[in-house]
Amino acid sequence: MSFSESAFKPITERCRPRTIDEMVGQSHLFGENGLLRRAVESGHLFSCILYGPPGSGKTSFAKILESLLGWNFLYFRGSSGQISDLKKMLNQLSKQRGSTMPFVLFVDEIHRLNKGQQDFFLPLVETGTIILIGATTENPGFEINPALLSRCKVLVFKVLSEDDLVTIQKRALEKDEYLKSLGVEVEEELIRRIAQMSGGDARFALTTLEMVMEFASAEGKNRATIELLSTLLEGGRQLTSRKKSDEHYDLISAFIKSLRGSDPDAALYYLVRMIDAGEDPRFIARRMIILASEDVGMADPMALLIAVAAAQAVEHVGLPECVLNLAQAAVYLSVTPKSNAVYLGVSKAKEAVKEHPEAQVPFKLRNPVTRMMKEWGYGKDYHYPHDYGGFVKENYLPEELKGRVFYHPSDSGKEKQVAEQLRRMWSGFKEYKKDK
Repeated sequence: MSFSESAFKPITERCRPRTIDEMVGQSHLFGENGLLRRAVESGHLFSCILYGPPGSGKTSFAKILESLLGWNFLYFRGSSGQISDLKKMLNQLSKQRGSTMPFVLFVDEIHRLNKGQQDFFLPLVETGTIILIGATTENPGFEINPALLSRCKVLVFKVLSEDDLVTIQKRALEKDEYLKSLGVEVEEELIRRIAQMSGGDARFALTTLEMVMEFASAEGKNRATIELLSTLLEGGRQLTSRKKSDEHYDLISAFIKSLRGSDPDAALYYLVRMIDAGEDPRFIARRMIILASEDVGMADPMALLIAVAAAQAVEHVGLPECVLNLAQAAVYLSVTPKSNAVYLGVSKAKEAVKEHPEAQVPFKLRNPVTRMMKEWGYGKDYHYPHDYGGFVKENYLPEELKGRVFYHPSDSGKEKQVAEQLRRMWSGFKEYKKDK
């Protein structure tokens, strides 16, 4: 590849390690007795899940495998690929299989596939049809199908250290033809500063290094300094990746507040922004389930069912179509009546538990499972509500908390009926206050 052609490739591609020896960091995996080094050198590779933060070397390892082993190698992106396309590719390869070389399937962002899609790999891994290597930035215990996880080793890629990132940058300055062509000298302090601000992400470090050098070259300067980096930051130049930056937290915060504020238009806008930025739709669905109980509650009990249904739809449908399911739930949660009475009730109950952590359960509420317990008075004087028309006005709390009210229903939506019913049933025993 000529210099002019390579200059158009991202620096993260130009500077990828080509051999195991060039891998920086992860000595527990690639060191002299590292598990992955031994597996590659012996040719005894196994199905595994590579778990670690962005820019820690997971994809680079896959690229090394592809070039070194000469095996049948397929690369599949979980965030955008279709399982149907993968099936076609595997079928074609199986027809061409004239050698004993194994198939290696590398699935980047495997956590972006729902559990149903992940099930596709199970029989292939079990029968040895493929060696599956999945890469994920999310905890496999939560995001990977347990059946699939039990058939794969989980290998943890650690956050790269500052020294690792310094080494990676210096290697790029030494070997990358495009960086050398800029004619810009880079001061040691800048390299260290970039390493410090990169959070262990080699991609971020390399991209930032290149950006500062290009800026210096464009300004006619022959030296890249910390001052130039500060100028870029002050000028608002986008240095962080969208997923890595605070935008991840800002967008979900704005989305939830829009739902709480009953603005379906803002909710849809932030929903699409998050999906466009690469947010995991399951994360969005989980947050809506929480909101359905925290901010809607008994004002509309259906809200929780709608949110859970949306989460299930995400698992069954996957991207891109599941955006419609999320959008429908978001609109519903936006326009439905709101109440945080359940949330406040839980908070008050927690306070009561702190005040009386060992309050005794009333004997009448205890289950007399043995004759001795019955002799002690367990279950005595308990009134079975169904024998009294469905309700008995008596104390169910420990004696120290008798008459305490934790849940104060609002007069919003369907909760108004709940409030009226509780005030009527418990009149003279407990006071359920009205909304002011």
